[in-house]
Amino acid sequence: MLPKTGDVLRVTKAASVQFVQPMLFRVIRVHDWQTYDGWAWLDGYQLNAAGDAVERRSIFVQLQGLQPGCVKVTQRTASRVPVPA
Repeated sequence: MLPKTGDVLRVTKAASVQFVQPMLFRVIRVHDWQTYDGWAWLDGYQLNAAGDAVERRSIFVQLQGLQPGCVKVTQRTASRVPVPA
């Protein structure tokens, strides 16, 4: 699977031994640099559980080990207005 800009991935140690702790990652770009077959350099943002970017990173991963990621969307309640009954 070759990721595209905007994809959210779950990166685990299946993609590289450096990711013992899984992380969510939103892809900015896939570099076209020549690397080992099946590996790629990705630029993007590490995401927290809410889907907010917490750190920009460049990662070197085995494409076969990447998994689709899922960000939980929660509705914010700060601007709720009660509906008259």
